[in-house]
Amino acid sequence: MAPHPLKKPKKPAPTAEAATPATGSKSKGAKANGTPAAAAVPEPEAEKKKPDTKTLIAGASWTGKLPITLFNEHVQRQPTWDKPEYTVHRNPNGYTGAVNLRARNPKTQEVTVLPPILPPREYMLEKGAQPSPVEARHFAATYALFRLCNMKNMAMALPPQYRDLWKGDFQELKKEAVASGQGYLYDADPFQAVKNRDEARVTKEKEIAIREKKREESAKQNNTVSLDGQVRKVEKGWQRVPKVEMGVKTRKEVERMVKTDGVWNPYEVRLSQQEVRAIKEKLFSYGFRPSHIAEAVENCGSLEECIEWLLIHLPEDDVPPWALPENYIAGFALAANDLKRENRVKRLASTGYSADVCAEILDASDGDEGKAAFALQRRLLGQAAASLAQTNGSEDNSGTELWDQEQATLEAIYTDRYDSERGICNVQLELRTPSRGGITFHARQPSHYPSSLPAISIEAALPAYIKLSILRQLLLHAQNNLLGEMMLFSMVDWLEQEVPRIIEQPDRLRDIANATSTVADTSVAAVPSRKRQRRHPKPLSWTRDSPVSARMQDSWWAKQGTPEQQKMLQVRKELPAWRLSDKIVGSVSANQVTIISGETGSGKSTQSVQFVLDDLIKQGYGEQANIICTQPRRISAIGLADRVADERCGRVGDEVGYTIRGESKQRLGTTKITFVTTGVLLRRLQTSGGSAQDVVDSLGDVSHIVLDEVHERSLDTDFLLVLIRDVLKLRKDLKLILMSATLDANVFEQYFSGVSTVGKVEIEGRTHPVHDVYRNELLQIMGYAGLTEVDEVGSDVASDWEDDFSFGSKRSAPRKEKPRKQYKQVGHDGHTIDYDFIANVVEYIDAELGAADGGILIFLPGTMEIDQTLRRLRDIPNLHALPLHAGLQSADQRRVFARPPKGMRKVVASTNVAETSITIDDIVAVIDTGRVKETSFDPANNMVRLTEMWASRAACKQRRGRAGRVRAGKCYKLYTKMQELKMAERPEPEIRRVPLEQLCLSVKAMGVEDVPAFLASALTPPASLSVSGALDMLTRVGALDRNELTALGRHMSMIPADLRCSKLMVYGAAFGCLDACLTVAATLTIKSPFVSPQAKRDEAKVAKAVFGGGQGDVICDLRAFEEWSERRSRGEPTSSLRRWCDENFLNNQTLMDIANTRSQYVSSLKEIGFLPHGGYGVPETYNRNNRNDALLRALLAGAFQPQIARIDFPDAKYKASAAGSVAIDPEAHKIKYFNEDNGRVFVHPGSTMFDAQGFPGSSVFMSYFAKMQTSKIFIRDLTPFNVYSLLMFGGSIQIDPQGRGLLVDGWLRLKGWARVGVLVSRLRTILDDLLARKVDEPGLDMSETAIVKLVTRMVSYDGLDR
Repeated sequence: MAPHPLKKPKKPAPTAEAATPATGSKSKGAKANGTPAAAAVPEPEAEKKKPDTKTLIAGASWTGKLPITLFNEHVQRQPTWDKPEYTVHRNPNGYTGAVNLRARNPKTQEVTVLPPILPPREYMLEKGAQPSPVEARHFAATYALFRLCNMKNMAMALPPQYRDLWKGDFQELKKEAVASGQGYLYDADPFQAVKNRDEARVTKEKEIAIREKKREESAKQNNTVSLDGQVRKVEKGWQRVPKVEMGVKTRKEVERMVKTDGVWNPYEVRLSQQEVRAIKEKLFSYGFRPSHIAEAVENCGSLEECIEWLLIHLPEDDVPPWALPENYIAGFALAANDLKRENRVKRLASTGYSADVCAEILDASDGDEGKAAFALQRRLLGQAAASLAQTNGSEDNSGTELWDQEQATLEAIYTDRYDSERGICNVQLELRTPSRGGITFHARQPSHYPSSLPAISIEAALPAYIKLSILRQLLLHAQNNLLGEMMLFSMVDWLEQEVPRIIEQPDRLRDIANATSTVADTSVAAVPSRKRQRRHPKPLSWTRDSPVSARMQDSWWAKQGTPEQQKMLQVRKELPAWRLSDKIVGSVSANQVTIISGETGSGKSTQSVQFVLDDLIKQGYGEQANIICTQPRRISAIGLADRVADERCGRVGDEVGYTIRGESKQRLGTTKITFVTTGVLLRRLQTSGGSAQDVVDSLGDVSHIVLDEVHERSLDTDFLLVLIRDVLKLRKDLKLILMSATLDANVFEQYFSGVSTVGKVEIEGRTHPVHDVYRNELLQIMGYAGLTEVDEVGSDVASDWEDDFSFGSKRSAPRKEKPRKQYKQVGHDGHTIDYDFIANVVEYIDAELGAADGGILIFLPGTMEIDQTLRRLRDIPNLHALPLHAGLQSADQRRVFARPPKGMRKVVASTNVAETSITIDDIVAVIDTGRVKETSFDPANNMVRLTEMWASRAACKQRRGRAGRVRAGKCYKLYTKMQELKMAERPEPEIRRVPLEQLCLSVKAMGVEDVPAFLASALTPPASLSVSGALDMLTRVGALDRNELTALGRHMSMIPADLRCSKLMVYGAAFGCLDACLTVAATLTIKSPFVSPQAKRDEAKVAKAVFGGGQGDVICDLRAFEEWSERRSRGEPTSSLRRWCDENFLNNQTLMDIANTRSQYVSSLKEIGFLPHGGYGVPETYNRNNRNDALLRALLAGAFQPQIARIDFPDAKYKASAAGSVAIDPEAHKIKYFNEDNGRVFVHPGSTMFDAQGFPGSSVFMSYFAKMQTSKIFIRDLTPFNVYSLLMFGGSIQIDPQGRGLLVDGWLRLKGWARVGVLVSRLRTILDDLLARKVDEPGLDMSETAIVKLVTRMVSYDGLDR
């Protein structure tokens, strides 16, 4: 490839003919051809003449032109070519020459110089050297002539030796050049050839660049690049991504809010010098100016926050191109029908003011440009608004004479650099901008000149913020130094001196923010911590025999002699625990930790706490006694409180009380034994203030903590053990008592031995013999023929044993429904509960007991199974059947302890709450289904829920023991011995089998910084990978930010529910749709109320669609519950309500369970102060937006984050209509869905969205609550939502510096203006700040705040103006 032509002229060289040949030199060509150089007569050597050029080059007989002459003539015929130049170089082989050609453009006088014309280097080294400089020049001229005229027959015009070169060597050189792709060197017009060559090269480079760009675009579509350079592989379906648009009015309102309420660096992060340097380098590479970068780093705590700060504060004309939308021109655009107004705005904005600000001020000035100019100037200086009449000289001409005098002076001084137009003084400065542009000073006459400042503007090709900096500093200088005297000349002189400095060091962006935005920037760099100071109880003072203690002691001794108390003491003495009272009290007194293990019925739960309290009273420490006893279930806490209060001949709420979620009976200072659920004590510690010392202080008034049923190893219990162990290190006077029916004491002893002394007490049980009746024996006794142990072994029980059955849960894998079993046709697969068989067993037991009293206790896995069983038992006469489960109201739970009506037998259908802690005294027979609903993690939908499975052998042993409390009893086991052997020995600790998000959130809520280290100290530490995954998930859902608990996370930590449900309830309270969110949370906790019988699946689908309305599955469930609830509240008869449920394929019992769970959630929200105490249900102020489906869909998307799928629509098709082409809805099967983890996923056939061809509210995403895999990966419980729902409530928003838009949650890409993403991101911080206020101000009604109203509009209208 030839070198580029140069664009600069060279000095002409002397022509070849003017050169003097070397002495004695001969033509090389002549020698080669044997032609004498000259026909000379031999002379003496001293008298020989030097041959002339013609003779030297062509011989004495040559009459034609020499090569140089021919070439020069050819060049002269070209109108734009200059005279050629010849260069000669000497080398060991002789002389070599070259020709330089130049051409001059007659219009531009631009000179183009070609590279030197000479043969290839190899040829020159071998044949190109000439004996003399003259011959070298003619050789070069011949070659140059051949280069330009090789297509002509000019060889005959050359001397013979050059003629031979033309026809020989030069032709070969041309062939070689053509073969190597350099044939352009032999074109007739070398300048045009070079031009064509360059154009072809540029065209080729463009084509290469286009291909490279296409390749990069293709790569971009298959990878996402974040600001930190990480590349994430995505599917081909991401080639078309949704766009983000924001209405002009909406954007202005958002900017106003961000600039007035925004908080920067809320965690007060202090960057190291190394971090600052790295951030500055990165920002500079993104196209930001150093001065702006320095200001951003001062205000922010991270690279991402710096980018957000810059994109909000920078004027649009100084924002890097990648941050602007395509084809965007910074400035102001108006409709062409108001050109006068547009021109005024442009003139006002020319000095750097924002066009929006200019338009706003101009309108406020009634279109008066002069008034607007003064108002803008006052705004720049941050002065208070004044009346426009005071700031414009048009109504007051005082000072005009002085102004006119100064104008004449300025004209005389600056002459042609001065002019005046429309009453405005204009002076052109001598100073130039760095780009050599002009700077013009404009001054408009004010009123009362020179006691007031003129309206000044600076016109220059400089960025807006620099012009405003110049103007601001000039005005401040004039205001402080020039008022009262003619000042225009001094201003111009000041500008000539100071402008270069200001260009180098402009004002901070905050200083000129008033002029670059319609909103003043009142945001702050950081806010002080608003952590509310918690009031902790007064610490115990162990003063013996205080007046209160003395009165308690006297009262206690007096009570001991009463007949009622003596009677109770006789009952208590019959318990095995009574015999070990001294040992228990001694161990508690001598050790900080005491472990008490005892069989069922030993009295450990009721007696141990009384032993300790009585001992404290007798020793004179009654005032200090405050014993908290935890129970795993509400009914246990209530039942034990009732029993212990009875044994002490008192009332519940006095000396003995209880506290459960939503209900409390105790009196401060009076209640000495309080039974609480484990969660209540945990919440007390969680809400203590957020530090380790706060946890200790929150227990300051507690003397003893008793943890009952620790063998169950629930997540809450293990969590409490870690917390209390740390508290024991600091509170040596605090006593801990661990109690359980089946306890591995050694494990707990080792756990606590490092921090305190540990004592152990074992209590023997007091039970009567219990006879086991297994299923096979029961079948034979009851006359079920054909089913024996052999049949059982050959059944599918063994092969299916390991299956994890979840048929009691809506979101489990679907299974085929079995046909209804007829009477005495018992299913023998061991996987389903046969309610008819249970009823028959109850009937058999009742007949066997005959006239003897005694109740029957049935253990079932859940409330649905209890309801089904009770339905079957209604047909059996003389039965007093009662339910027992944690969801019942306290009064309903207490009914199981009462004696049945005369002539009736009590039958209690219970979950595993009756296994331990509570004792129903009159039970003589137990029916054990062997099933339990246990908390577990379902990875298909990433949620903690109750899953039905086989109970452990330890649990079955506890159930069995309930039959032998009053006399010998029987346990009817509805499973075989083989099934029992395959049961787990005991349940695995919950901390090892459930996700840890909720636990980690609770740990963070207590102020623990290093969560992994804290959990590693647990009795059974969870897997480290599980902990890190949980913390990552908490960050993604918005509960954590940089390892700090957000306000949203603090609220979520206090609500005892699945994270997604608690998040939804927080959002519901904030956005005025709490009633709907409570129902949804309860539905998700229980299951969908809809049923879908296999024989009527299509009918059920139609019925479900009626409620759904295209809004998704979750809102469909919500609307169905709302109608059921409304009918119920109107007093519709139960039979009619059930009939309506059947007609609409709804399960009435499930709806009842949802209502109960919903009530519990309301109680929880009241406990934490999120709702006001008192009243029933949810106040109407929290339900203003209950019917706003778009808002509900957005909140559901936020709650389910990150369970989101992108909707990929097929290419649009159109059909002709009278109004033009109309888009056709795509077919449902052509709409595709993609999620982060699995790529393409599919809508479950049972979803209301399965046949959807379109979605409401510009929805382009789909949130899902559950995911399952069969032949494909299906998503269900779907809710469609739009772009702004994702931006407001989705994952973190990242800005792509390469101009491709926004990246949400690390994988969802959106096309749009980067500034929109920043504004939304800052809105989210303001919303979190509002939630933080709610922590400190529980009565705050968030739904009426400006931020909530704005966000509601944005998600309802997808960011557009309405």
